[in-house]
Amino acid sequence: MDADQHQVLLRRRLLVRGIVQGVGFRPFVYGLAQRLRLGGFVLNDSDGVTLEIEGPAGALDAFEQTLRTAPPPLARIDEIRVEPVATCGETLFRIETSRAVSTRNALISPDVATCDDCLRELFDPTDRRFGYPFINCTNCGPRFTIVLDVPYDRSQTTMRVFPMCPACKAEYDDPLNRRFHAQPNACAQCGPSLAFHWWSTVFRPILPTGASPLEQAAAALVQGAILAIKGLGGYHLACDALNSAAVARLRARKQREAKPFALMAPDMETIRWLCSVNTDEAHLLESRRRPIVLLDALPGAPVAPSVAPGYTTLGIMLPYTPLHYLLLRAYAAATPGKPAVLVMTSGNLSDEPIAYRDDDATARLASIADGMLTHNRDIHMRCDDSVARIVAGGVQLLRRSRGYAPEPVKLARSFPKPLLAVGGHLKNTFCLAKGHDAFLSHHIGDLENLETLTSFREGVRHFARLFDCEPEVVAYDLHPEYLATKEALASDIPLKIGVQHHHAHIASVLAEHGIEGPVIGVAADGTGYGLDGAIWGCEVLIADLCDFTRFAHLAYVPLPGGDAAVRQVWRIGAVYLRRAFGDAFLDLDIPFIKRIDRQQWALIDRMIERGINAPPTSSLGRLFDAVAALVGIRGEALYEGQAAIELEAAAGQDDRPYPFALLEGAPRQIDVLPTIRAIVDDLRTGAPVAQVSGRFHSTIAEMLAQACEQARATGAPAVVALSGGVFQNRRLTELLVTRLEQSGFRVLLNRRVPPNDGGLCLGQAAVAAARLMFAASDRSLTR
Repeated sequence: MDADQHQVLLRRRLLVRGIVQGVGFRPFVYGLAQRLRLGGFVLNDSDGVTLEIEGPAGALDAFEQTLRTAPPPLARIDEIRVEPVATCGETLFRIETSRAVSTRNALISPDVATCDDCLRELFDPTDRRFGYPFINCTNCGPRFTIVLDVPYDRSQTTMRVFPMCPACKAEYDDPLNRRFHAQPNACAQCGPSLAFHWWSTVFRPILPTGASPLEQAAAALVQGAILAIKGLGGYHLACDALNSAAVARLRARKQREAKPFALMAPDMETIRWLCSVNTDEAHLLESRRRPIVLLDALPGAPVAPSVAPGYTTLGIMLPYTPLHYLLLRAYAAATPGKPAVLVMTSGNLSDEPIAYRDDDATARLASIADGMLTHNRDIHMRCDDSVARIVAGGVQLLRRSRGYAPEPVKLARSFPKPLLAVGGHLKNTFCLAKGHDAFLSHHIGDLENLETLTSFREGVRHFARLFDCEPEVVAYDLHPEYLATKEALASDIPLKIGVQHHHAHIASVLAEHGIEGPVIGVAADGTGYGLDGAIWGCEVLIADLCDFTRFAHLAYVPLPGGDAAVRQVWRIGAVYLRRAFGDAFLDLDIPFIKRIDRQQWALIDRMIERGINAPPTSSLGRLFDAVAALVGIRGEALYEGQAAIELEAAAGQDDRPYPFALLEGAPRQIDVLPTIRAIVDDLRTGAPVAQVSGRFHSTIAEMLAQACEQARATGAPAVVALSGGVFQNRRLTELLVTRLEQSGFRVLLNRRVPPNDGGLCLGQAAVAAARLMFAASDRSLTR
């Protein structure tokens, strides 16, 4: 340090906002101040972290530079405010007790996977936490799921009922220890503990005498049991993924007829035994967020057939809690030579929220599981596993929950008023927004029953309290029958703003990428309420954050029976054939026609003719369903999107597009009747399903690309935003992105939020905020 630095003594106050509580930020600051020989203090408050530093000017500058460029690994610094204050001759640095302030802006970290340091201790026989299933430090462990309020201190978490033993308290109080103020800090002497309960009266496994709860659970799993296992954000239902009988029994008891189960494997070696894994996928699997990652299954992967029926992918995650690591190790020890791969699916009946309270888990899961491996650390907020995959060179979130929530999406513009966006009906999440922060909730689920609506309400109240955000505006979907919409309209929030479903999808992409538009937006999904009362679902929009024009859409066809046609997908297949061939379609010589119930079709046909419960739809999701039915993949879907998923899985390498037409008009219409006729021609000649599916995917990519080119030719920007549940189809997304980029477009995708309804709330929030700011300006487009 040079002489003039010694001569200039200054003191600065820094307010640090972001994810800076519960991530080792204060000990990091303490250690940095010690190294630079600075005086002052640091403390948590409801605004983030406040600190004052005093010393030579050069050392203060070095302190600030390190804080900005090399913070602790789990910290996310959004803002540092610096102001000079009077010096007071302080030469020592200290950590002060947290304090509350009138406003609350502190952010809560998501739950984080067990770090390498804790893993080393977990499996070190000489360490005092050897084998302790709740080991954690400031770099890992539970956060969001145990916090009751801010500031994030132990007294404000569910760990407040566990007084620390002297050894843990010494770590907690030592600023140079990585467990300094690690709020869930504990050990076997003072912390949470495991318990094993057996429920089944018909299945009696042989359990080792005197075994621990963990050993009993592993032994039961080895013998084919189904167990309810308490995790970070709720209960999993677990069984041996290689045991066909156990998996089939779980599927029957859970009443989950076809949706795939998630798996957990102990390490990358085991995952590579089941799936092909590229570098990006490995990085995602091993990230501290630990999502379930969709991977291409290897031919003959030896998991039970009913793990993922009809899929060519498996959803797999690595362990993310010490309990998971210990359970997988105990399981492997009980079955030497056999890979330890467990089903780890959400602890619920289909369509219900995940169970997270012990009494609720016992009541709801005892009919599914044979026993329970639980513990006495309460979960305050349920949080299901996140799901992701690598698509078009980047991460695509399919469900944003544990490991991501409640970390906010930072937006370029500030929200003018505190705002609640209630999201959609399926795969619901909500969004609370204030300042530049959009706080997306954990995964709520399909709002189809009281239990899920209750979970929605609980989540909104918790987020509002945590982030001091009492909404003055509520944004909602235009569909009048969505439970989320009814909740918004019934609320006492003074200002209510309806947002069209597909506009919200495109706005979510704009908000993510920090732009206001206009762009060409392609929104493709199964169902969205249109401005004309039709069911939209394949929309080419010219959109900014305020408004949109509908440039083109898939030509309308009737959806006979409404939701019934979503389940009985053969109906929409027959509708497309009738449109393409008239009444003579019943004479076509293809297998699909032989499977049609003529009497049932006659009733449906009359329903269409009379306009009874047969709303017009432009849904691309329903077109995928129709083609899946026509080629014989599936006539009835057990869940929304199943037929389309299986059609993608069947696609071969033939990429010749079928014919289609783009019809002039305002808006223009995309006519796929030529496509349907060509598919029928292929089926008549015995073309394999793989060929038809491959060609169909290429057709959709080509028709959407041509619609974007026509939009650009009329003056629209050469920027395309893609969103909506159909773009969970990796094959279609990558084909379309490649085709658009070859045509000179910049392509934007959802990356930080799901493209399905799970990310819809961000778009609703962005549209509502933009309308508040720009509604009277000429920047808004005209519908």
